[in-house]
Amino acid sequence: MMERSMQTFSEIREQIMAVHDLFLDEPFQLGFDCQIPDSDRIQSMFLAELKTSDGRRFLRIETPVAPLADLDPEKCLRINLMQRIGYLAVGDMDGVPYIKVCENVPYAVLNVRELEYAINSIAPFADLIEKALEPGADLT
Repeated sequence: MMERSMQTFSEIREQIMAVHDLFLDEPFQLGFDCQIPDSDRIQSMFLAELKTSDGRRFLRIETPVAPLADLDPEKCLRINLMQRIGYLAVGDMDGVPYIKVCENVPYAVLNVRELEYAINSIAPFADLIEKALEPGADLT
């Protein structure tokens, strides 16, 4: 039996709240900490709804990795080329440009299994990048 796709951000919120404690709960944006397996490290995760100009909806999943000032842009682009899920982008965190790992999942294919797969793939991957770029620190 095929799992039903999530049609609203409210359904996504309900699923996330069943598994994680929110530190950010806005109408179309959520924030929570994701425990990295077999570690005492956490990764801050953010979910937001995006709409395209033609009305299609996507769930943006993102997590900050490290301040951009600390990184080599060429290295970031090479990492981007090798990734199979997610991509690197730059966004501000408290006014500081940060490298982030992001993934946009179309609502059309978004179900509980896909949501958990994306979160549980992106969080540890971002943590690995963070450890490689900022050894010893757990920045996000």
